[in-house]
Amino acid sequence: MNLSLSDLAPPLRWTPPGQIAPIVEEPQLPEAWWAAIPLDRACALVGTQTVAGHLAELAVACWGHLLVGDILPLLRFSDPAEAERTPESLGKDVVQKLFGGVFDRLLEPAPQPVVPKADKPLPEPIEDVFAALDDRQRAIARDRLYAGQRATLDELAQRFSVTRERIRQIERDLRDHVEAWLASPEAAGLVAHVSWLRGRLGSAVPADDLAAAVPWHRGELRTLGIPVWRFVRTLLTGYEQADGWLVAGGADELREKTRQLFADGPRPLGEAVAMVTQLGVREDVAERWILAVPQLRVLEQHVVPWPRSINEKAEAVLAVAGRPLSPEEIQERIGEDYSLVGIRNQLTADERFLRVDRNKYGLARWSGEEYLGIREMIAREIERAGGEASVSTIVTNLTSKYEVSESSVRAYSGGPGFERTQRGWIRVAGSGDVEPYQPRKDVSETRRSFRSRDGRWWHRVDVNAEHLRGSGSPLPTGFAAYLGMAPGGQLTAATPSGDVVISWHNQPTMGSIRNVLADFKAGEGDHVFLTVSDGGELLTRHLPAAPPSMPPLNRALYLIGYTAPVTSELEGLRLIGARIGLPDLAAREEVLARLRERGDRDILGFLGS
Repeated sequence: MNLSLSDLAPPLRWTPPGQIAPIVEEPQLPEAWWAAIPLDRACALVGTQTVAGHLAELAVACWGHLLVGDILPLLRFSDPAEAERTPESLGKDVVQKLFGGVFDRLLEPAPQPVVPKADKPLPEPIEDVFAALDDRQRAIARDRLYAGQRATLDELAQRFSVTRERIRQIERDLRDHVEAWLASPEAAGLVAHVSWLRGRLGSAVPADDLAAAVPWHRGELRTLGIPVWRFVRTLLTGYEQADGWLVAGGADELREKTRQLFADGPRPLGEAVAMVTQLGVREDVAERWILAVPQLRVLEQHVVPWPRSINEKAEAVLAVAGRPLSPEEIQERIGEDYSLVGIRNQLTADERFLRVDRNKYGLARWSGEEYLGIREMIAREIERAGGEASVSTIVTNLTSKYEVSESSVRAYSGGPGFERTQRGWIRVAGSGDVEPYQPRKDVSETRRSFRSRDGRWWHRVDVNAEHLRGSGSPLPTGFAAYLGMAPGGQLTAATPSGDVVISWHNQPTMGSIRNVLADFKAGEGDHVFLTVSDGGELLTRHLPAAPPSMPPLNRALYLIGYTAPVTSELEGLRLIGARIGLPDLAAREEVLARLRERGDRDILGFLGS
């Protein structure tokens, strides 16, 4: 025998020697003896049970999750039932006994073959198995047992003018015929080949690897007219074919075990490949297996968990990058059909992310200083300076730290929220005698303004031809004041497609939102709900025009941005009341009265008032 223990036990080839050696070291055996010397020599030096004991210790310590038939594939022929169990379930002593039995049988002197056919080169003995069959048996074997697409019992019964049960009986007899041959000396060469093949394939391999394993696999079984590998495939019991892979055991189980390896976060690709080989996947196909496992992905030479949530995908992208990225960069690296607006909104709302620059986000766990928007950053600089600061110093500090222009900083410094104290110096408005601007109508009393569940107020824009052409549009005074504006002031809100400027001269006016509408592919009659975040971003939500068939109550709710179904008018009125700032228990007349005061005649019309 010229086979080492690692030739018979595939996991020994995938497990690092440093992990094996402390468990199986033997003074009488050379270093790495499991791969360096034949099994019969190792057993002769220390005893078969000692070798079996070392392999059993390794199985329990390192491969407890594998089937023992995957650890020592010869067990699938000698003890098929036990081969389907794990070392964890059997225990070390039982595993040692099983392994020792295999080695004892393997090392027994081989009896002289009594049938000369055992010496025939493969696949000739396989041809002999089917040569003795009649035409009907060979047809059923070809089209039913070994076909890529199996013929049905009805099709075969009709073809041969017999009953379905007769076809089933012939099929059963054929299986028994092949099983009896596999147990005979003539099949010894093929049985040994299948054992070798299991070790070569590992726990998962691309299905086409079977055909390429040896040249004669691609040949044809002339008696059946099928490729040889298709017959060999039926002998690989315990393998499941799924999505182009042959997987030992269950594909779903191996996929889940693979995902669990990366539950703690990204791993470098080289390290990930080594981890996956611990599951019995060959190193040369491990990366392909990782890519085939749902909810895993390779990013920048790292394997990362890749769940369905856009937030978690963005978190994985940032974790691999190790530095802040813009929403555009995150969108590009995710590489899926997520809108830039949606990604930006999630980055703003999710506490896992921290805005660190005008258009850059990092992970909150990295710590660092949050970018709050130009107005808030100016206020922070003033606070750090003791309540009063030079505009030039503020400009220098902010433009050196963040991607903001000098002109923007100076514009905000001279706008609402700040006041001059001396030439070139400012402080936060209201720290002296200046009263904050109070609009005639609060935002809750302002037409087309609605509060979301997080307390943020949004304004609804009903898209018309002027918006699509790029014209500006007025904003209600109450909503502009909610955004922190006052007469004479200006607010610049950032969007992925450019800034939108809101200014207040005679009345608050919003500049063109044509690019925002283009991103949504919005048309006339659609609705866009918008607001400005604390960080100065224009947050938007698009709703296409409601279909005419929508019931009136749902049309009313649609105009406040609510699209889920409701069970009654009472529930609908409660939702509308909450969106316009009324308490939960507000009566129907109170809701209708507030809508009238605000001027929401379109909503009132759908409520029959």
